[in-house]
Amino acid sequence: MTVSLMRAPVLGAKLALPDPPPGLVRRQRLTGRLDRGAQGPLTLVTGAAGSGKTALVASWARSRASSSPVVWLSLDEQDTPQTFWAHVVEGLRRGGVPVGGGLGDGADPGLPVRVAAALEELRLPLVLVLDGLDRVRGPDVCSGLRFVVEHAGPAFRLVVLGRSEPGLPLHRYRVEGRVAEIGGRDLAFTRSEAARLLQAAQGGRAPDGRVVDLLLERTEGWAAGLRLCALAMAHAEDPLAFAGSAAAARQAVSDYLLTEVLAVQPAASRELLLHAGVLGRVHPDLAAALTGRTDCEAVLHDLVRRHAFVEPVSGTRWFRVHPLFTAVLRGRLRSRQPALEALLHRRAARWYAARRRTAEAVEEAAAGGEWPYAAAQAVRHLAVGPLLARPAGAPPTAAAALARMPEHTPGAAAGLVAAACCLVRDDVAGCRARLPRAERDLVHEPAAGPAELLTLELLRLLSAPDAGAADRAARRVAELVPLLPDEERARHPEIEPLCQYGRARALLGDGRIRAAREGFAEAVRACADGAPALLSRCLGRLALADAAEGALSAAEEHGTAALDAADGGGVPEEDRSGAAWLALASVAVERGDLRTAAAHLDRAADHADTGHDPVLAAEHSALRAQLEVAGGRWHAALAVLDAPRPPGPAGAAARLALAHAGAALAHGDRDTALTALRAVPEALPARTVLLAQAHLAAGQSAQALRLAARAEGSAEATLPDRVRLTLLRAHCALLDGDETAARDRLLHALDTARPELLRRPFAEAGPWLRHLVAGLNGHSSAYEWVTAGAPRAADGMPVEELSPREKEVLALVARMMSTEEVAAELQLSANTVKTHMRGIFRKLGVSRRRDAVERARDLHVI
Repeated sequence: MTVSLMRAPVLGAKLALPDPPPGLVRRQRLTGRLDRGAQGPLTLVTGAAGSGKTALVASWARSRASSSPVVWLSLDEQDTPQTFWAHVVEGLRRGGVPVGGGLGDGADPGLPVRVAAALEELRLPLVLVLDGLDRVRGPDVCSGLRFVVEHAGPAFRLVVLGRSEPGLPLHRYRVEGRVAEIGGRDLAFTRSEAARLLQAAQGGRAPDGRVVDLLLERTEGWAAGLRLCALAMAHAEDPLAFAGSAAAARQAVSDYLLTEVLAVQPAASRELLLHAGVLGRVHPDLAAALTGRTDCEAVLHDLVRRHAFVEPVSGTRWFRVHPLFTAVLRGRLRSRQPALEALLHRRAARWYAARRRTAEAVEEAAAGGEWPYAAAQAVRHLAVGPLLARPAGAPPTAAAALARMPEHTPGAAAGLVAAACCLVRDDVAGCRARLPRAERDLVHEPAAGPAELLTLELLRLLSAPDAGAADRAARRVAELVPLLPDEERARHPEIEPLCQYGRARALLGDGRIRAAREGFAEAVRACADGAPALLSRCLGRLALADAAEGALSAAEEHGTAALDAADGGGVPEEDRSGAAWLALASVAVERGDLRTAAAHLDRAADHADTGHDPVLAAEHSALRAQLEVAGGRWHAALAVLDAPRPPGPAGAAARLALAHAGAALAHGDRDTALTALRAVPEALPARTVLLAQAHLAAGQSAQALRLAARAEGSAEATLPDRVRLTLLRAHCALLDGDETAARDRLLHALDTARPELLRRPFAEAGPWLRHLVAGLNGHSSAYEWVTAGAPRAADGMPVEELSPREKEVLALVARMMSTEEVAAELQLSANTVKTHMRGIFRKLGVSRRRDAVERARDLHVI
């Protein structure tokens, strides 16, 4: 190799350590790795433009300057092998390493040898930092540098910064353990680092945690992106709105990405990025279909090597483009070729459809504004099933795309999709209203096949107004499923549990609790492992049916399992149901734990379906009214029950009427109670129980006992019904002066209720019960479980002791740490932390993190 140093002037600025940027964030986790890396011969720091390479290493070098020499050389596209070696030699001389031989008299074939020889004489460590080595033109530089690295002796340490790996034999160095590496993922800012960066940009004011999370998610920790967004956000009136705006973030980083990333790419790379990069995820074959090029895979790998915000998806041939870069590329394409973006999305939709990747085909067709095609793909390939079942791993963007479909998109498929989107929003009435139009359009579409008809019947089943309609739709679904191709059936295991769930839901709406309970149990058994959202919904409503029957232990188990299924499956909050929280609230009400019940009702109200689903809305109102009654607030209870609400099925109406009658009886308003009971089917045992109590309150014991006998003979009587009937007989016996029979009845009621810790019937029985309990004598211990509960705090709130791990979690939450940060600190999964938080909420009787912290401090738990 020959190196000529003729006319290679040395620029002092290139040897100067870069100044720190304003608000530099000290990143100890990475400077520690640089310290360890500098104990060996070579350290590589590679990452995208603006990933913080220079700021990090310069900060580290500045901290080492007093203990060992650091020679810094900044390189750029103007550097050649000649200028490179001239600056290396001058830098080493300034660092105290004289390199022998002349430097200005022409060719110097032995310069790398002399550099290595001079470095071999070092007695103390010296670090040479080459910032931007990948920008230097010509292969000779890396060839000579390789010689220096391998022959310079143990005191020489080389640190190389760049957007791509240098042309050194890194594969061999890695095997030999001679290279330390810090890559793009390592350079990404953590949450705490991002918070410190934003705090510095805000003049020392701590940022809103939500702002930190939003910007970190949008930038994926990219240093320049965070800094540019922080600078732009400083001028925003609402920082939270800015952080939540994709357009604001794109505008903040657009110039940087276009100049520093897109513009420096070769022409082939720019073409591919602008044609395929706008999709966000790129396959070489898809890129070929969009660009017509045959070298797409090589170009994509080159973009990865250059850290051009493109990275491979592990274990596949797919590549992923950074979301911010994708947004910038789309903006660029729209400004240069406005019509091309839609065309590219439509081509991509056909490419995906040909490979039976329905979700992606739907998403791309929607992005291209081709709504009839998107809807047809969704229906033809039964994508409505996954849309409703929300299986794990299903692209949420496909559901979001269909939700944006214009209301009057023509075609039967569009009508079916619109109806399905209503169900996703828990708008059962909206779904039902759209189905007749879709059915009429299907008649005029000769190409309609089993998939289209099956989708229609499945939607009918899931929106059925009663169990009869649900059964008819279920029979039709069962007839259509065998007509599907075997491959299609195998791809849609969600159809069976959706059918079971739809039937059970209709039964619950009709008030047929026992049959609904069996139906939800079948749906749970039918759920596949990959459908946590559907499983959670089935378990939540099973828990509701359990609670309605008085199977409180089962309700607690199934309600908790529903929450665990959602947490464990990573189900988004917007896809979760309030049913499980309602079931747990019902358990707490029946067991007399009113504060916990109130907390669970608050959690249930956070979920959209609690307000939209008539059955859940009725349950929420009934439970809230029961809490008001327990607190002596009868007028508040009646106000809750009298609030306007959309009409619901018979079971929901009966639930509200029973709660209304119970509240009126508790207030001594027998006439209002009797009026409310007229809206309840006569065959319902709970109605008969309340009617008997109303007659007993009027002194009509004989009529009350006749009604009790009728209710006791019903197979539909629930555990609370049976306990109340037994207490009613005890009360009648006491009124007749037969205290022995009354005590026997009371003991029988206690034995019946105790396995489920059912306390509410005793709490609501009235003053007569205290007299009877006082006379239990040798049986007084039989009543202790009714009044005994969890240990109580000073204010009377039941408190179950937190476990050591729960205390650890709560202590970290008190430090304003996020779920992910708590998980990292304790080396747990985020889902495990969520499970601990639910236990904390239950034990402290709260429903919010802040309330839990305040409550724990009041109780001196933390």
